[in-house]
Amino acid sequence: GVLKEGDPLPSVRNVAAEYRVNPLTVLKGYQQLVDEQLVESRRGRGMFINVGARNLLLQGERQKFLAEQWPGIYATIQRLGLTPEELLNAVATGGKSPADKEER
Repeated sequence: GVLKEGDPLPSVRNVAAEYRVNPLTVLKGYQQLVDEQLVESRRGRGMFINVGARNLLLQGERQKFLAEQWPGIYATIQRLGLTPEELLNAVATGGKSPADKEER
């Protein structure tokens, strides 16, 4: 299932047993999640998903998209001479062009 903000993470021991990996590997992964402020460790209670973790992940994904994918997309838009209106129409129609509608 999908974990939500505030949910506990499975124990290191359980994850290690389920995936047949070294518990130290799981612990290092959990520590990275703590370092990235996605989870918090509560002494004696375990690890829990931080409030705002989803937004942090989305923010990172947005930054990666803008840095890695957007320049190529923008170059294609420029090369094809697409207008802002054409782009907004494509967004409004879920990426379908008028030709897609005619084929149905």
